[in-house]
Amino acid sequence: MKITILIDMADSFLHDYVAGLIETLKKRGHNVYFCEDHNGIGAGDLLFILGTRKILASETLNLNKHNLVVHPSKLPEGRGSASLIWKILEGENTIYITIFEAIEKVDRGDIYFQDKIEFEGHELSDEIRDKQAKKIIELVLRFVDTYPNIKGKKQTGKGTYYPKRFPKDSELNIDSTIREQFNLLRVVDNKRYPAFFRYKGHKYILKIYKEDN
Repeated sequence: MKITILIDMADSFLHDYVAGLIETLKKRGHNVYFCEDHNGIGAGDLLFILGTRKILASETLNLNKHNLVVHPSKLPEGRGSASLIWKILEGENTIYITIFEAIEKVDRGDIYFQDKIEFEGHELSDEIRDKQAKKIIELVLRFVDTYPNIKGKKQTGKGTYYPKRFPKDSELNIDSTIREQFNLLRVVDNKRYPAFFRYKGHKYILKIYKEDN
């Protein structure tokens, strides 16, 4: 099969994992193409949209037989942006991952597989992203290995939505305890959107790491 993988976000954590995924798919006999811009998508069998800030037009979606998104929520719950982070901020440690068909209506396509990631509640951003990336790769390979003997199912139930997160959402409340804000410290990115607080007219940056055992 001709398989295309799209990640058009330069800062996506998945860039650290995509080479391994491509190598695995090639070893299984597939022709694999990696795109960092939706304009580079060509005709083929499967398009995996693993990271994009753009909604693909119908003309682009029509180039491949299937267009697949892997989304970190139990759709139709948790549509929208940064759903895994929002769930952790809500205190959840069981995070569902869904692979589904991309259509013009965002996060509304047919579902193929749903699986879950179990956290213990101590993982920081790098560990969270590592588990997420490995589950994404697992679902991509599961779809490829099952295809074409696979059938999607319509999303049922009321959809819920999460808003996009911004660097300002990493602000700590100096009047709250570390314990109360630990989940926020777990999901901040030390490089792109570190934790910070404001005090006496100044902004202070905090970075969090685990001490190696």
